Amino acid sequence: MSGDIFDNKGRGDASWSWPAIHPEARISVAISALACLVTALLAWETLAWPLGLLTFCIAAFFRDPVRTTPRDERFIVAPADGLVTLIQQVPPPRELSHDDGSGAPVMGTEPVTRVSIFMSVFDVHINRAPVGGTVRKVIYIPGKFLNADLDKASEDNERQHILIERGDGLVLCFTQIAGLVARRIVPFVKPGDIVAAGQRVGLIRFGSRVDVYLPQGTAPKVLLGQRIVAGETVLAEIGVDDTIEGVVQ
Repeated sequence: MSGDIFDNKGRGDASWSWPAIHPEARISVAISALACLVTALLAWETLAWPLGLLTFCIAAFFRDPVRTTPRDERFIVAPADGLVTLIQQVPPPRELSHDDGSGAPVMGTEPVTRVSIFMSVFDVHINRAPVGGTVRKVIYIPGKFLNADLDKASEDNERQHILIERGDGLVLCFTQIAGLVARRIVPFVKPGDIVAAGQRVGLIRFGSRVDVYLPQGTAPKVLLGQRIVAGETVLAEIGVDDTIEGVVQ
């Protein structure tokens, strides 16, 4: 099914299937399942049941469902599952604001809209590219492990910036931010890689946040408090700066 083309006229053959487990978790799941099996065979039920639950939780956390990404050059798609907790006008990350001599594009210093997506331990933690293009920078920054829901997590927490340049020169950055429980940010891409919109580009383990810095003159098409889906939800339409209101119900 992955790679198939679907449209809004009914083309395609959609069906439900169990989500795969990402390779990052297969060893952990195998070890936990083996320990569960051994303790069950030895009739150590007080250990077998918790180990069985642990195996299920690990597999569920690292689930990697197939997603259908809208194909339109105007769209920026959500890079993460979760809750939109912050929408703010802020300067771009300082690590991406100035020329470092590498020849990679920069975002400048003018304020842009930042959309923050909080991922709980119950969300899918595979992150996806919001636009297609060439990965120009992957910058890892050590830091603290504050609550990822806090505004200052963007500056203080351990994080990783990924900057993508489209073929038309548009530059977009998103940042993976570790949280209270998260202790590892895993990139799947490196500078020079070419990615498609919605392609898997990394993950953050055990509760975290992703910030997306929209181009100037572009407003989000999502609302504060809205739950969104990585690789599927249209986060913004480039060049469209309309105000959208919603109702909590």
